[in-house]
Amino acid sequence: MLKKDFVITIGRQYGSGGRIVGKNLAESLGIPFYDEEILKITSEKTAIGEQYFRLADEKAGSNVLFKIVDSLKPRLGKPSLSEDIVSPENLFRFQSQVVVELAEQECCIIAGRCANVVLRDAGKEHVDFFVYADMEKRIERTMDYCKVDREEAKKRIKKIDKERKEYHRYYTGEEWMKPDNYDLMINASRINYDEMELLMRNYLQMKGYIE
Repeated sequence: MLKKDFVITIGRQYGSGGRIVGKNLAESLGIPFYDEEILKITSEKTAIGEQYFRLADEKAGSNVLFKIVDSLKPRLGKPSLSEDIVSPENLFRFQSQVVVELAEQECCIIAGRCANVVLRDAGKEHVDFFVYADMEKRIERTMDYCKVDREEAKKRIKKIDKERKEYHRYYTGEEWMKPDNYDLMINASRINYDEMELLMRNYLQMKGYIE
């Protein structure tokens, strides 16, 4: 079914359904899906407690300068093993190293974590999707998936979207939802999970990645 080695990355607004569709697509293609699993893998490889990675997961780092200056980002070279080993910036370097290693080892799908930019900078073969939807649809899906009321759903959406947006700009110097950074932007407002997956599969087939 897979015609060549590549990695799929999925950026997603909270509540859009991107994570669910990513898991479904990975299952149908017979390849691994990585989201929070990356935190556990990185923790095991570095012997740094998983809680450190969870606290920093998809959140901007602490350097105020990078937050206020457009297009300024941390140096994303090799991780440091010195006293700043658990700084947010260094944890991101460790995590990015794992993302690249996964891309070298297997075809897989990676959700978030600036994987589209990390793999681009590393020169790895990848296809980048971004899933978004209108607020009403995201509230509906969050209420259904998380079993919360409308106000809680809306609160989570605003909080997590803000964190993801700041995280992406902090570590890449680029805008999270900039169309130029993705192969296909999918508006999930009026389509269901199966239709989203079909769109992704059709694109992969059209580009010669799958049969």
